[in-house]
Amino acid sequence: MDPSELRKKIKIKRFRILIIGRANAGKTTILQRVCKTQENPEIYNSAGEKIDLAVLMASRERGVHDIESEMVFRNNPGFVFHDSRGFEAGGKSEFDKVKAFIASRSKERSLSDRIHIIWYCIPMDEDSRSFTEAEVKFFSQCDTGSIPVIALFTKFDALYDDEFAELISKGVSRKDAKALAPQYAKEAFANGPQLELLYNRKGNQRPPRCHICLPNMDKDGADCGPLIERTAETLNDDTLKQLFVSTQQTTLELCMRYAVEK
Repeated sequence: MDPSELRKKIKIKRFRILIIGRANAGKTTILQRVCKTQENPEIYNSAGEKIDLAVLMASRERGVHDIESEMVFRNNPGFVFHDSRGFEAGGKSEFDKVKAFIASRSKERSLSDRIHIIWYCIPMDEDSRSFTEAEVKFFSQCDTGSIPVIALFTKFDALYDDEFAELISKGVSRKDAKALAPQYAKEAFANGPQLELLYNRKGNQRPPRCHICLPNMDKDGADCGPLIERTAETLNDDTLKQLFVSTQQTTLELCMRYAVEK
């Protein structure tokens, strides 16, 4: 059964994702990779009316943002994204808005109106590796109920540069250092402070279901397959799992596998 046939069997037609993260965490780039486009999304208000880009930009300049707004990419309308712009500030009002949005969406009667998964983006470029107050608050205080959360460590290739420089300082050739740096970065990260803080920090009562490291998402041909697979694996509801993989234009193999399994 191909993905189009799989979609016809599913009563709900759109998979809804809340993406959270600081400014410049690479959120839009990830969404573009998932939807296989370089275009910006179209934005709709809660009434389903398209928001004029000029009006939207003027609102953002005033610091106004509505988490209820829906972002949809024209080439893949099966995905609906909500963005928590402003949440990175860590202020109480921003945090309360995100909590209220998650709580209300988790209780929607219609499955199609609920948030189906949360992607929390944490950038790993040099200036941003420490957890912010917003991240500590979210993983210690935000009850997401049955909505699974995946932590996305974005810009992970920044760690490659650190390991490359370290290897060069130890006399390793540039060619070998370039080849070894990604694996060394993964090993250093696995034993580093970020995962300790995420899963074992005292007070983190609501750690994510899992995490994934995303390098080179800004490069042409970037592979978001691991994110797609991890998301599919994390979904417990079979209907949502089939809906998610049926929206994919990035990995036909995954769509076919889940179609066969079900």
